[in-house]
Amino acid sequence: MLPRGRRNRHNRTAKLLIGFVVLLLLVVTGIKCNELRQRRDFYMEKEQQLTAQIEAEEERAKEIAEYETYTQTKAYIEEIARNKLGLVYEGEILFKDEN
Repeated sequence: MLPRGRRNRHNRTAKLLIGFVVLLLLVVTGIKCNELRQRRDFYMEKEQQLTAQIEAEEERAKEIAEYETYTQTKAYIEEIARNKLGLVYEGEILFKDEN
C-alpha cells in the first residue's frame, strides 16, 4: 500500500484529471450545440423562403391558367383583332389618334 500522503496526491491528481475531462466535454458539447442551433436557424429561414417562393409560383400558375382561359374567349379574339390588326365590325367607325 501507498503511504497516506502519496495516496492523497494520486486521488487529487485523478480528481483534477477527471474534472478537466468533464470540463472539456462540456465545452465541446456547448460548441456543437451552438453550431447545430445556427444550422437549424439557417435551414428554417431557407424553408420559409422556399415556402414563399412556392406560394408565388402557385399564384403565377393560377394567373397563367386564367389568362389561358381568357385567350380562348371571343372578347380576347376581338381585342386582338381591333388592337393589332385594326379590324372593326361592319358599319363601325374607327377613330385613330394622330400620334
